[in-house]
Amino acid sequence: MPRTVLFTGFPGFLGTELLPRVLHRDPEAVAVCLVQRSFLELARARVDQLVAADASTADRIELVVGDITKSDLGLGDAYADLVARTNEVFHLAAVYDLEVARPVGMAVNVDGTRHVVDFCRACPDLDRLQYVSTCYVSGRWPGIFRETDLVKGQRFNNFYEETKYLAEVIVAEAAADGLPTTIYRPSVVGGDSTTGATQKYDGPYFILRWLVKQPRVAVMPTVGDPDGYRFNIVPRDYVVDAIDALAARDDTLGATYALADPEPYTIRDLIELFSEATNKRLVTVPLTMGIAKFALRRVPGVQALMGLPPASVNYFSHPAHYTTDQADAALVEDGIARPDRETWFRAMAAYVKANPDVPSQAMI
Repeated sequence: MPRTVLFTGFPGFLGTELLPRVLHRDPEAVAVCLVQRSFLELARARVDQLVAADASTADRIELVVGDITKSDLGLGDAYADLVARTNEVFHLAAVYDLEVARPVGMAVNVDGTRHVVDFCRACPDLDRLQYVSTCYVSGRWPGIFRETDLVKGQRFNNFYEETKYLAEVIVAEAAADGLPTTIYRPSVVGGDSTTGATQKYDGPYFILRWLVKQPRVAVMPTVGDPDGYRFNIVPRDYVVDAIDALAARDDTLGATYALADPEPYTIRDLIELFSEATNKRLVTVPLTMGIAKFALRRVPGVQALMGLPPASVNYFSHPAHYTTDQADAALVEDGIARPDRETWFRAMAAYVKANPDVPSQAMI
């Protein structure tokens, strides 16, 4: 029987790129992708694209309608068969939305992860659960947050952070009980390092889109201390390369890896580089956090004009600093490193100019 890999989170931003890498690594493996019915047509289109790009993936990707919020993953009678033949699970499915309502975040991120963990525990031949978390399980921890840190009494900016934290606690407890697991914590994930391409505009793309809209002299509000706070972002291809490499190694079992930038740009450096990349002369307008959020939430037309969700403001005054010692030490053996940031940021700016209508909505 061929090796079976279960994927959640396909056809999402990371899953679409990671899936063919995993199949390429093991030419005999087949992938079963658990897909919400509402995304089934998109998933079929993505499979067609993957097969067109690499014929070796043909007939090796099975799309199964399911729902991680259900205890049986929405599989019904097919649950037992999939349990019996699954050897590896990549759990990427989550609500990546800073303004998610808590009941939705709890259902998808927390209950969904618990149900996937229960599935993994039931698998008689499971090699590993590959779990994609986020650096922002740190919440607003003030200071260094290491790859070995998790429960520190931290407060959270939003229900996305809180529910991803609670989900990782479930995974970490299962790992401590013996479930073979590796955890990956990306920071903000931007587009491709060469093309800047992305499936949705969020994070730094809000800044770029705002700058592109403006005339030669661009006004940029700033909050807090733009010289003291930093914005942590890495490109999708780095994250996918890293997960693909680390997941294939036996010595990564049981570890947690922060896929982040250990020396991110300050907010001022970031917006100045973006203004240069978009050929704008920048005028900054300092605002308090409260005023910025009030304007976005309460002043008619401001959020629509700027295209910036109020919840995203917190990430421009984020107090946690992520160390990446474990990830860097492991990835250097595979020759994987973060690409040149300035080249990447210019590619992102060019992509936004050429593609102004990319949506910002999360897949839910």
